[in-house]
Amino acid sequence: MYAVCAPAAAEESGVAGVSCAVSGVGGAGDGCGDGGDASAGSEKTEVVAMTSEMRQSGAEPLRGRAAIREAVERIVGEARVVDMHTHLYPEAFGKLLLYGFDALVTYHYLIAEYFRATRASYESFWSRDRAGQADAIWQALFVERSPISEAARGVLTALQALGLDTTDGKPADFRAHFRSVDVGAHIERVFDAAGVDEVVMTNDPFDDAERPVWMEEGFALTSRFRAALRIDPLLLDWSSSCGRLRVWGYNADALLSETALSEVRRFLDDWIYRTKALYMAVSLPPTWAYPEESPSATLLERCVLPVAQDHGIPFALMIGVQRTVNPGLRLAGDGVGRADVRAVERLCIRHPDVRFMVTMLARENQHELCVAARKLPNLLPFGCWWFLNNPSLIEEITRMRLELLGLTVVPQHSDARVLEQVIYKWKHSRALIGEVLGRKYADLAATGWAVTESAIRSDVERLFSRNFLEFVQ
Repeated sequence: MYAVCAPAAAEESGVAGVSCAVSGVGGAGDGCGDGGDASAGSEKTEVVAMTSEMRQSGAEPLRGRAAIREAVERIVGEARVVDMHTHLYPEAFGKLLLYGFDALVTYHYLIAEYFRATRASYESFWSRDRAGQADAIWQALFVERSPISEAARGVLTALQALGLDTTDGKPADFRAHFRSVDVGAHIERVFDAAGVDEVVMTNDPFDDAERPVWMEEGFALTSRFRAALRIDPLLLDWSSSCGRLRVWGYNADALLSETALSEVRRFLDDWIYRTKALYMAVSLPPTWAYPEESPSATLLERCVLPVAQDHGIPFALMIGVQRTVNPGLRLAGDGVGRADVRAVERLCIRHPDVRFMVTMLARENQHELCVAARKLPNLLPFGCWWFLNNPSLIEEITRMRLELLGLTVVPQHSDARVLEQVIYKWKHSRALIGEVLGRKYADLAATGWAVTESAIRSDVERLFSRNFLEFVQ
Protein backbone atom coordinates (compact mmCIF):
# COMPACT_ATOMS: atom_id res chain seq x y z
CA MET A 1 0.00 0.00 0.00
CA TYR A 2 1.42 3.39 -0.96
CA ALA A 3 0.22 6.94 -1.57
CA VAL A 4 0.56 8.35 -5.07
CA CYS A 5 0.69 12.15 -5.20
CA ALA A 6 0.31 13.88 -8.55
CA PRO A 7 0.02 17.56 -9.45
CA ALA A 8 -3.57 18.69 -9.52
CA ALA A 9 -4.85 21.30 -11.92
CA ALA A 10 -3.31 24.70 -11.31
CA GLU A 11 -5.16 26.84 -8.85
CA GLU A 12 -6.58 30.18 -9.80
CA SER A 13 -3.43 31.75 -8.39
CA GLY A 14 -1.33 29.87 -10.90
CA VAL A 15 0.18 27.54 -8.30
CA ALA A 16 -0.37 23.81 -8.66
CA GLY A 17 -1.98 21.80 -5.91
CA VAL A 18 -1.58 18.08 -5.29
CA SER A 19 -4.11 15.26 -5.53
CA CYS A 20 -3.59 11.90 -3.86
CA ALA A 21 -4.75 8.41 -4.69
CA VAL A 22 -4.13 5.16 -2.87
CA SER A 23 -2.99 2.21 -4.88
CA GLY A 24 -5.23 -0.78 -4.41
CA VAL A 25 -8.13 1.01 -2.64
CA GLY A 26 -11.55 0.07 -3.91
CA GLY A 27 -12.33 -0.17 -7.59
CA ALA A 28 -10.78 1.67 -10.49
CA GLY A 29 -11.18 5.40 -10.17
CA ASP A 30 -12.05 5.26 -6.46
CA GLY A 31 -8.89 7.30 -5.61
CA CYS A 32 -9.30 9.09 -2.31
CA GLY A 33 -13.08 9.47 -2.61
CA ASP A 34 -15.77 7.74 -0.55
CA GLY A 35 -16.84 4.24 -1.36
CA GLY A 36 -14.99 0.97 -1.81
CA ASP A 37 -15.03 -2.03 0.48
CA ALA A 38 -14.94 -2.07 4.26
CA SER A 39 -11.14 -1.95 4.35
CA ALA A 40 -11.14 1.46 2.69
CA GLY A 41 -11.72 3.26 6.00
CA SER A 42 -8.51 2.02 7.56
CA GLU A 43 -6.63 2.67 4.34
CA LYS A 44 -7.91 6.25 4.21
CA THR A 45 -6.82 6.65 7.82
CA GLU A 46 -3.33 5.61 6.71
CA VAL A 47 -3.37 8.26 3.99
CA VAL A 48 -4.47 10.95 6.46
CA ALA A 49 -1.69 9.92 8.82
CA MET A 50 0.85 9.96 6.01
CA THR A 51 -0.35 13.41 4.92
CA SER A 52 -0.02 14.70 8.49
CA GLU A 53 3.48 13.24 8.71
CA MET A 54 4.41 14.88 5.40
CA ARG A 55 3.13 18.22 6.65
CA GLN A 56 5.15 17.97 9.85
CA SER A 57 8.31 16.99 7.98
CA GLY A 58 7.89 19.75 5.42
CA ALA A 59 7.44 17.24 2.59
CA GLU A 60 3.85 18.19 1.78
CA PRO A 61 3.63 20.45 -1.31
CA LEU A 62 2.75 24.05 -0.58
CA ARG A 63 -0.46 25.26 -2.18
CA GLY A 64 -0.89 28.80 -3.38
CA ARG A 65 1.40 31.76 -3.77
CA ALA A 66 0.60 33.11 -0.31
CA ALA A 67 1.62 29.83 1.36
CA ILE A 68 4.85 29.73 -0.64
CA ARG A 69 5.70 33.34 0.20
CA GLU A 70 5.05 32.75 3.91
CA ALA A 71 7.18 29.61 3.97
CA VAL A 72 10.07 31.21 2.10
CA GLU A 73 10.03 34.32 4.30
CA ARG A 74 10.02 32.20 7.45
CA ILE A 75 12.74 29.78 6.27
CA VAL A 76 15.02 32.55 5.01
CA GLY A 77 14.51 34.41 8.28
CA GLU A 78 15.49 31.34 10.30
CA ALA A 79 18.47 30.31 8.16
CA ARG A 80 21.89 30.37 9.78
CA VAL A 81 24.58 32.19 7.85
CA VAL A 82 28.26 31.66 7.24
CA ASP A 83 29.34 35.17 6.26
CA MET A 84 32.15 34.50 3.81
CA HIS A 85 33.72 37.98 3.67
CA THR A 86 33.90 40.54 6.47
CA HIS A 87 36.39 42.87 8.12
CA LEU A 88 35.40 41.81 11.64
CA TYR A 89 37.69 40.54 14.38
CA PRO A 90 37.35 38.81 17.74
CA GLU A 91 38.14 40.60 20.96
CA ALA A 92 41.77 39.42 20.99
CA PHE A 93 42.55 41.77 18.08
CA GLY A 94 41.96 44.84 20.23
CA LYS A 95 41.30 48.07 18.35
CA LEU A 96 40.88 46.25 15.06
CA LEU A 97 37.46 45.20 16.36
CA LEU A 98 35.19 48.15 15.61
CA TYR A 99 31.85 48.31 17.39
CA GLY A 100 29.41 50.75 18.93
CA PHE A 101 27.58 53.92 18.01
CA ASP A 102 30.52 56.09 16.96
CA ALA A 103 32.00 53.37 14.74
CA LEU A 104 28.61 52.75 13.10
CA VAL A 105 27.94 56.40 12.34
CA THR A 106 31.46 57.22 11.10
CA TYR A 107 31.44 54.36 8.59
CA HIS A 108 32.92 55.63 5.36
CA TYR A 109 29.60 55.40 3.46
CA LEU A 110 28.14 57.96 5.84
CA ILE A 111 31.24 60.13 5.78
CA ALA A 112 30.83 60.51 2.00
CA GLU A 113 27.13 61.33 2.46
CA TYR A 114 27.97 63.91 5.12
CA PHE A 115 30.15 65.90 2.75
CA ARG A 116 27.39 65.85 0.13
CA ALA A 117 24.92 67.21 2.68
CA THR A 118 27.09 69.94 4.19
CA ARG A 119 29.61 72.59 3.25
CA ALA A 120 32.08 71.38 5.86
CA SER A 121 35.75 71.36 4.92
CA TYR A 122 37.76 68.16 5.01
CA GLU A 123 40.14 69.77 7.47
CA SER A 124 37.44 70.71 9.97
CA PHE A 125 35.90 67.24 9.88
CA TRP A 126 39.11 65.26 10.17
CA SER A 127 40.34 67.48 13.01
CA ARG A 128 37.48 66.19 15.21
CA ASP A 129 37.81 63.06 17.31
CA ARG A 130 35.59 60.12 16.39
CA ALA A 131 32.78 61.16 18.73
CA GLY A 132 32.83 64.66 17.25
CA GLN A 133 32.69 63.23 13.72
CA ALA A 134 29.78 61.01 14.72
CA ASP A 135 27.89 63.96 16.23
CA ALA A 136 28.35 65.98 13.05
CA ILE A 137 27.14 63.12 10.84
CA TRP A 138 24.18 62.38 13.12
CA GLN A 139 23.09 66.03 13.05
CA ALA A 140 23.39 66.33 9.27
CA LEU A 141 21.98 62.97 8.18
CA PHE A 142 19.64 61.89 11.00
CA VAL A 143 18.36 65.15 12.50
CA GLU A 144 18.29 67.67 9.68
CA ARG A 145 17.24 65.04 7.09
CA SER A 146 15.40 61.74 7.11
CA PRO A 147 17.94 58.90 7.11
CA ILE A 148 16.61 57.10 4.03
CA SER A 149 19.89 56.03 2.43
CA GLU A 150 20.75 52.36 2.89
CA ALA A 151 23.77 53.12 5.08
CA ALA A 152 21.78 55.50 7.31
CA ARG A 153 18.77 53.19 7.60
CA GLY A 154 21.17 50.38 8.43
CA VAL A 155 22.38 52.19 11.54
CA LEU A 156 18.81 52.39 12.81
CA THR A 157 18.10 48.74 11.96
CA ALA A 158 21.12 47.65 13.98
CA LEU A 159 20.33 49.85 16.98
CA GLN A 160 16.69 48.75 17.01
CA ALA A 161 17.65 45.06 16.84
CA LEU A 162 19.75 45.57 19.96
CA GLY A 163 16.73 46.94 21.83
CA LEU A 164 17.63 50.63 21.64
CA ASP A 165 15.01 53.33 21.13
CA THR A 166 15.38 54.80 17.65
CA THR A 167 12.22 56.94 17.74
CA ASP A 168 13.95 59.84 19.44
CA GLY A 169 17.38 58.42 20.17
CA LYS A 170 20.25 60.61 21.26
CA PRO A 171 23.95 59.85 20.70
CA ALA A 172 24.68 60.14 24.43
CA ASP A 173 22.14 57.41 25.22
CA PHE A 174 23.52 55.12 22.52
CA ARG A 175 27.09 55.64 23.71
CA ALA A 176 26.10 54.87 27.28
CA HIS A 177 24.65 51.55 26.17
CA PHE A 178 27.76 50.45 24.29
CA ARG A 179 30.06 51.51 27.13
CA SER A 180 28.18 49.13 29.39
CA VAL A 181 28.50 45.97 27.30
CA ASP A 182 30.86 43.09 27.87
CA VAL A 183 32.59 42.84 24.50
CA GLY A 184 32.65 39.06 24.27
CA ALA A 185 28.98 38.78 25.22
CA HIS A 186 28.14 41.62 22.84
CA ILE A 187 29.75 39.77 19.90
CA GLU A 188 27.58 36.75 20.67
CA ARG A 189 24.45 38.89 20.94
CA VAL A 190 25.14 40.62 17.64
CA PHE A 191 25.80 37.36 15.80
CA ASP A 192 22.62 35.85 17.21
CA ALA A 193 20.62 38.94 16.23
CA ALA A 194 22.01 38.65 12.70
CA GLY A 195 21.45 34.89 12.47
CA VAL A 196 25.14 34.39 11.76
CA ASP A 197 27.02 31.29 12.91
CA GLU A 198 30.48 32.20 11.61
CA VAL A 199 32.22 35.06 9.85
CA VAL A 200 35.30 34.94 7.68
CA MET A 201 37.72 37.75 8.48
CA THR A 202 40.11 39.66 6.21
CA ASN A 203 43.59 38.85 7.54
CA ASP A 204 46.56 40.81 6.24
CA PRO A 205 49.97 39.53 7.40
CA PHE A 206 51.47 42.88 6.34
CA ASP A 207 49.23 44.80 8.78
CA ASP A 208 51.38 45.90 11.72
CA ALA A 209 48.36 45.97 14.04
CA GLU A 210 47.20 42.47 13.14
CA ARG A 211 50.40 40.54 12.58
CA PRO A 212 51.58 40.49 16.24
CA VAL A 213 48.34 38.86 17.36
CA TRP A 214 48.93 35.89 15.09
CA MET A 215 52.52 35.61 16.27
CA GLU A 216 51.56 35.23 19.94
CA GLU A 217 52.38 31.84 21.38
CA GLY A 218 49.30 29.66 21.65
CA PHE A 219 46.92 32.10 19.93
CA ALA A 220 43.83 30.46 18.48
CA LEU A 221 40.63 31.86 17.00
CA THR A 222 37.27 31.45 18.68
CA SER A 223 34.72 29.24 16.94
CA ARG A 224 32.79 32.19 15.50
CA PHE A 225 35.71 33.50 13.42
CA ARG A 226 37.52 31.98 10.45
CA ALA A 227 40.49 33.40 8.57
CA ALA A 228 41.09 34.44 4.96
CA LEU A 229 44.60 35.42 3.90
CA ARG A 230 44.52 38.85 2.24
CA ILE A 231 47.60 39.44 0.06
CA ASP A 232 47.07 42.82 -1.60
CA PRO A 233 50.50 44.21 -0.57
CA LEU A 234 52.25 41.14 -1.92
CA LEU A 235 50.61 41.31 -5.34
CA LEU A 236 50.19 45.06 -5.78
CA ASP A 237 53.32 46.50 -4.13
CA TRP A 238 56.16 44.02 -4.52
CA SER A 239 58.89 46.65 -4.23
CA SER A 240 57.84 47.34 -0.63
CA SER A 241 56.76 43.83 0.26
CA CYS A 242 60.02 42.14 -0.68
CA GLY A 243 61.89 44.32 1.82
CA ARG A 244 59.49 43.37 4.59
CA LEU A 245 59.84 39.69 3.72
CA ARG A 246 63.61 39.98 4.10
CA VAL A 247 63.18 41.54 7.55
CA TRP A 248 61.00 38.57 8.51
CA GLY A 249 63.60 36.04 7.40
CA TYR A 250 62.54 35.26 3.83
CA ASN A 251 65.23 35.51 1.14
CA ALA A 252 63.30 37.75 -1.26
CA ASP A 253 64.65 40.10 -3.91
CA ALA A 254 63.19 42.78 -6.15
CA LEU A 255 63.99 40.85 -9.36
CA LEU A 256 61.89 37.83 -8.34
CA SER A 257 64.64 35.27 -8.75
CA GLU A 258 63.83 31.56 -8.43
CA THR A 259 64.99 31.77 -4.81
CA ALA A 260 62.68 34.70 -4.15
CA LEU A 261 59.71 32.91 -5.72
CA SER A 262 60.39 29.86 -3.58
CA GLU A 263 60.56 32.06 -0.49
CA VAL A 264 57.26 33.75 -1.34
CA ARG A 265 55.66 30.32 -1.58
CA ARG A 266 57.15 29.47 1.82
CA PHE A 267 55.75 32.72 3.25
CA LEU A 268 52.27 31.87 1.96
CA ASP A 269 52.55 28.31 3.27
CA ASP A 270 53.54 29.59 6.69
CA TRP A 271 50.59 31.98 6.94
CA ILE A 272 48.04 29.51 5.64
CA TYR A 273 49.15 27.05 8.29
CA ARG A 274 49.28 29.75 10.97
CA THR A 275 45.82 31.19 10.28
CA LYS A 276 44.13 28.05 8.93
CA ALA A 277 42.91 30.31 6.14
CA LEU A 278 39.88 29.10 4.20
CA TYR A 279 41.01 30.99 1.11
CA MET A 280 43.43 33.64 -0.16
CA ALA A 281 42.11 36.94 -1.49
CA VAL A 282 43.01 40.17 -3.25
CA SER A 283 41.19 43.38 -4.16
CA LEU A 284 42.02 44.57 -7.67
CA PRO A 285 41.48 47.71 -9.76
CA PRO A 286 39.23 47.66 -12.83
CA THR A 287 42.34 47.83 -15.01
CA TRP A 288 43.51 44.39 -13.83
CA ALA A 289 44.45 42.18 -16.77
CA TYR A 290 45.40 38.55 -17.23
CA PRO A 291 47.76 37.43 -18.58
CA GLU A 292 50.26 40.26 -18.46
CA GLU A 293 53.95 40.92 -17.82
CA SER A 294 54.49 42.39 -14.36
CA PRO A 295 55.74 41.41 -10.90
CA SER A 296 52.10 40.98 -9.86
CA ALA A 297 51.41 38.55 -12.69
CA THR A 298 54.60 36.59 -11.95
CA LEU A 299 53.74 36.29 -8.27
CA LEU A 300 50.20 35.23 -9.11
CA GLU A 301 51.29 32.61 -11.63
CA ARG A 302 54.37 31.24 -9.89
CA CYS A 303 53.41 31.57 -6.21
CA VAL A 304 49.79 32.27 -5.33
CA LEU A 305 48.04 29.83 -7.65
CA PRO A 306 50.44 26.91 -7.04
CA VAL A 307 50.09 27.41 -3.28
CA ALA A 308 46.30 27.57 -3.56
CA GLN A 309 46.33 24.31 -5.49
CA ASP A 310 48.75 22.65 -3.05
CA HIS A 311 46.58 23.56 -0.06
CA GLY A 312 43.31 22.89 -1.85
CA ILE A 313 41.90 26.34 -1.08
CA PRO A 314 40.28 28.86 -3.44
CA PHE A 315 41.61 32.23 -4.50
CA ALA A 316 39.13 35.11 -4.22
CA LEU A 317 39.30 38.12 -6.52
CA MET A 318 37.36 41.30 -5.72
CA ILE A 319 37.64 43.40 -8.84
CA GLY A 320 36.69 46.95 -9.75
CA VAL A 321 37.69 49.40 -7.02
CA GLN A 322 39.23 52.72 -8.04
CA ARG A 323 41.34 53.75 -5.06
CA THR A 324 41.36 57.35 -3.75
CA VAL A 325 39.22 58.95 -6.42
CA ASN A 326 38.90 61.78 -3.90
CA PRO A 327 41.87 61.72 -1.49
CA GLY A 328 40.21 64.29 0.77
CA LEU A 329 37.65 61.69 1.81
CA ARG A 330 40.34 59.19 2.85
CA LEU A 331 38.74 55.72 3.09
CA ALA A 332 35.47 57.18 1.85
CA GLY A 333 37.14 58.37 -1.33
CA ASP A 334 37.30 55.11 -3.33
CA GLY A 335 35.25 54.69 -6.49
CA VAL A 336 34.25 52.04 -9.01
CA GLY A 337 35.17 51.14 -12.57
CA ARG A 338 34.09 48.54 -15.08
CA ALA A 339 36.54 45.64 -15.33
CA ASP A 340 37.31 43.03 -17.99
CA VAL A 341 35.52 39.73 -17.32
CA ARG A 342 37.58 38.10 -20.06
CA ALA A 343 40.59 38.29 -17.75
CA VAL A 344 38.66 36.18 -15.22
CA GLU A 345 37.70 33.72 -17.94
CA ARG A 346 41.30 33.33 -19.10
CA LEU A 347 42.47 32.81 -15.51
CA CYS A 348 39.89 30.09 -14.85
CA ILE A 349 40.55 28.33 -18.16
CA ARG A 350 44.31 28.32 -17.75
CA HIS A 351 44.03 26.97 -14.18
CA PRO A 352 41.15 24.45 -14.19
CA ASP A 353 42.42 22.79 -10.99
CA VAL A 354 42.26 26.02 -8.97
CA ARG A 355 38.92 27.25 -7.61
CA PHE A 356 38.17 30.97 -7.96
CA MET A 357 35.62 33.04 -6.03
CA VAL A 358 34.88 36.33 -7.78
CA THR A 359 32.87 39.42 -6.95
CA MET A 360 32.92 42.51 -9.13
CA LEU A 361 32.11 46.03 -8.05
CA ALA A 362 30.53 47.48 -11.20
CA ARG A 363 26.90 46.74 -11.94
CA GLU A 364 27.83 46.61 -15.62
CA ASN A 365 29.98 43.50 -15.02
CA GLN A 366 27.34 41.34 -13.36
CA HIS A 367 25.63 39.75 -16.36
CA GLU A 368 28.89 38.93 -18.10
CA LEU A 369 30.25 37.36 -14.91
CA CYS A 370 27.15 35.17 -14.61
CA VAL A 371 27.52 33.99 -18.19
CA ALA A 372 31.19 33.23 -17.58
CA ALA A 373 30.27 31.17 -14.52
CA ARG A 374 27.88 29.08 -16.64
CA LYS A 375 30.88 27.95 -18.67
CA LEU A 376 33.45 27.65 -15.87
CA PRO A 377 32.69 25.24 -13.01
CA ASN A 378 35.74 26.44 -11.05
CA LEU A 379 34.26 29.97 -10.84
CA LEU A 380 31.94 30.93 -7.96
CA PRO A 381 30.30 34.39 -8.11
CA PHE A 382 29.61 35.74 -4.64
CA GLY A 383 27.97 38.62 -2.86
CA CYS A 384 26.86 42.13 -3.71
CA TRP A 385 30.01 44.00 -2.83
CA TRP A 386 30.36 47.53 -1.48
CA PHE A 387 28.43 49.94 -3.76
CA LEU A 388 26.24 47.04 -4.94
CA ASN A 389 25.02 46.37 -1.39
CA ASN A 390 21.87 48.39 -1.95
CA PRO A 391 18.33 46.97 -2.10
CA SER A 392 17.55 47.67 -5.76
CA LEU A 393 20.83 46.13 -6.91
CA ILE A 394 20.75 43.16 -4.51
CA GLU A 395 17.32 42.25 -5.84
CA GLU A 396 18.35 42.66 -9.48
CA ILE A 397 21.61 40.73 -9.16
CA THR A 398 20.10 37.93 -7.06
CA ARG A 399 17.27 37.43 -9.54
CA MET A 400 19.71 37.36 -12.47
CA ARG A 401 22.04 34.89 -10.77
CA LEU A 402 19.23 32.50 -9.86
CA GLU A 403 17.86 32.64 -13.40
CA LEU A 404 21.25 31.99 -15.00
CA LEU A 405 23.01 29.84 -12.41
CA GLY A 406 20.27 28.32 -10.29
CA LEU A 407 21.29 27.60 -6.71
CA THR A 408 25.05 27.43 -7.40
CA VAL A 409 26.02 30.90 -6.13
CA VAL A 410 26.65 32.67 -2.83
CA PRO A 411 24.10 35.50 -3.01
CA GLN A 412 25.52 37.72 -0.30
CA HIS A 413 28.26 38.51 2.16
CA SER A 414 28.12 41.41 4.58
CA ASP A 415 31.56 42.98 4.02
CA ALA A 416 30.91 44.39 7.52
CA ARG A 417 33.66 46.58 8.96
CA VAL A 418 31.77 47.44 12.13
CA LEU A 419 30.42 44.59 14.25
CA GLU A 420 26.78 45.73 14.40
CA GLN A 421 26.63 46.19 10.61
CA VAL A 422 26.32 42.45 10.28
CA ILE A 423 22.81 42.82 11.75
CA TYR A 424 21.44 45.25 9.20
CA LYS A 425 23.25 43.89 6.20
CA TRP A 426 21.83 40.42 6.76
CA LYS A 427 18.38 41.60 7.87
CA HIS A 428 17.96 43.74 4.77
CA SER A 429 19.49 41.15 2.45
CA ARG A 430 17.36 38.31 3.82
CA ALA A 431 14.20 40.25 3.01
CA LEU A 432 15.33 40.91 -0.55
CA ILE A 433 16.64 37.41 -1.22
CA GLY A 434 13.44 36.00 0.26
CA GLU A 435 11.29 38.11 -2.06
CA VAL A 436 13.18 36.88 -5.11
CA LEU A 437 13.08 33.25 -3.98
CA GLY A 438 9.36 33.50 -3.20
CA ARG A 439 8.60 34.56 -6.76
CA LYS A 440 10.85 31.85 -8.19
CA TYR A 441 9.23 29.08 -6.15
CA ALA A 442 5.75 30.34 -7.09
CA ASP A 443 6.75 30.27 -10.77
CA LEU A 444 8.09 26.75 -10.27
CA ALA A 445 4.89 25.57 -8.57
CA ALA A 446 2.84 26.94 -11.46
CA THR A 447 4.47 24.33 -13.72
CA GLY A 448 3.07 21.53 -11.54
CA TRP A 449 6.32 20.93 -9.66
CA ALA A 450 5.75 20.12 -5.99
CA VAL A 451 7.37 22.88 -3.92
CA THR A 452 7.87 21.74 -0.32
CA GLU A 453 9.19 23.34 2.84
CA SER A 454 11.91 20.71 3.13
CA ALA A 455 13.16 21.48 -0.38
CA ILE A 456 13.10 25.23 0.28
CA ARG A 457 14.97 24.75 3.54
CA SER A 458 17.66 22.68 1.82
CA ASP A 459 18.01 25.24 -0.98
CA VAL A 460 18.27 28.17 1.44
CA GLU A 461 20.91 26.34 3.44
CA ARG A 462 22.91 25.96 0.24
CA LEU A 463 22.69 29.65 -0.54
CA PHE A 464 23.47 30.90 2.97
CA SER A 465 26.22 28.50 4.00
CA ARG A 466 26.71 25.18 2.26
CA ASN A 467 27.72 26.45 -1.20
CA PHE A 468 30.59 28.39 0.32
CA LEU A 469 31.67 25.70 2.76
CA GLU A 470 31.70 23.02 0.08
CA PHE A 471 33.62 25.27 -2.32
CA VAL A 472 36.41 25.94 0.17
CA GLN A 473 36.79 22.32 1.27
